[in-house]
Amino acid sequence: AIAEEFFAAGIDCISTGNHWADQKEILAYGETEDRVLRPVNYPFGTPGRGANLYQAPAGSVLVINVMGRVFMDALNDPFAAVEAELAACPLGQLADAIVVDVHAEATSEKMAMGHFCDGRASLVVGTHSHVPTADAQILPGGTAYQTDAGACADYDSVIGMDKAEPLQRFTRKLSTARFSPATGPVTVCGVFVQTGAGGLAAHIAPVRVGGRLSQALPQT
Repeated sequence: AIAEEFFAAGIDCISTGNHWADQKEILAYGETEDRVLRPVNYPFGTPGRGANLYQAPAGSVLVINVMGRVFMDALNDPFAAVEAELAACPLGQLADAIVVDVHAEATSEKMAMGHFCDGRASLVVGTHSHVPTADAQILPGGTAYQTDAGACADYDSVIGMDKAEPLQRFTRKLSTARFSPATGPVTVCGVFVQTGAGGLAAHIAPVRVGGRLSQALPQT
């Protein structure tokens, strides 16, 4: 139901991460809905798909969703999985743009993936840590990169959750309730990228709109 709301609002593709299967109805939904991706490096036979080529008004866009292994679940090798997808659908040949979402805990693993894909993807962007990083850049080979896009959430919170229960768990080591989302003013965070010749990045800028964080809008 949430995915359908996003699609109705104009979202083209939903990538996920380590919580992708928390709601079990997504297993059957992801088998038939190719706009929802789960990490590509889950074992063979896992429902859903981890990459897909989409047709946009300006051309074709390959989206790859991959999950890191450092401090995360022991999935298949993320670098080998991404390599296979890039080799099957090269930038500038079968894809006009390629976006790689690296859902990972360790900034080092995300940065390594950025350099691994440099020159072969339009954008490598990290997710999972809920906080936007200040390192939006174009790597030497022409791939746009940011370690974490940041959460779309109320930042008067603990990574988007109402503060009371996380503080209780940190200070008293007691779990007294389920986490619940903070419901104050939301900051929409993301990354804006323009591509140029061969699908490589010509411009990257962070996006932060609304809420408590300093505002950032791309200059185009």
